[in-house]
Amino acid sequence: MAKRMATIKRKTKETDITATLDIDGSGKAKIKSGIGLLDHLLELFAFHGLFDIEVIAEGDLKVDIHHTNEDIGLVLGECFKKALDDKKGIRRFGSASVPMEDVVAEVVLDISGRGFFERMDFGGLVRPASTNEAGYSFDYANHFFESFAKRLGMNLSIRLLSTNPDLHTNLEPVFKAFGIALDAATQIDKRRKGIPSTKGIID
Repeated sequence: MAKRMATIKRKTKETDITATLDIDGSGKAKIKSGIGLLDHLLELFAFHGLFDIEVIAEGDLKVDIHHTNEDIGLVLGECFKKALDDKKGIRRFGSASVPMEDVVAEVVLDISGRGFFERMDFGGLVRPASTNEAGYSFDYANHFFESFAKRLGMNLSIRLLSTNPDLHTNLEPVFKAFGIALDAATQIDKRRKGIPSTKGIID
């Protein structure tokens, strides 16, 4: 099997980001975004998805973390899209549920070519209004996932079945489940001889 790797560089007036991905890695991560919680969450994503990921980002953090957070999602989505190429043989679908303390996170995804992510679903629960000391929030996490999903071409659904007042405790199982689900979706099914779509193509 050809190596499924990619390097993407993106430079704008707001951010300068380089990311390298090996889908068939061992879970090694080197993340330097200037956003401490995001670095930690991406390390968890890589570790549990068994992806080797390096992200080096410089952004206009003196303004806020919006552009850096969003653009890292874009660049990582582009890395996966490039590394998967025509997506021949992949399982395409993935799902995972992960608990942490009193929180349970559920992630379901489809690498369909149709990028879609709305917002994290709290299953009728009242959304915790938490922001960590560095200013990260559910809104920033939603922006990250939206950028990632749309750039990769992935239908992504995230639900928190129970919540905790602490932002970190809520988001950690989300990113772990995301890694496990994306790992499942990108695995090669040896029974699948072509592209996993009745259309014969996934854009």
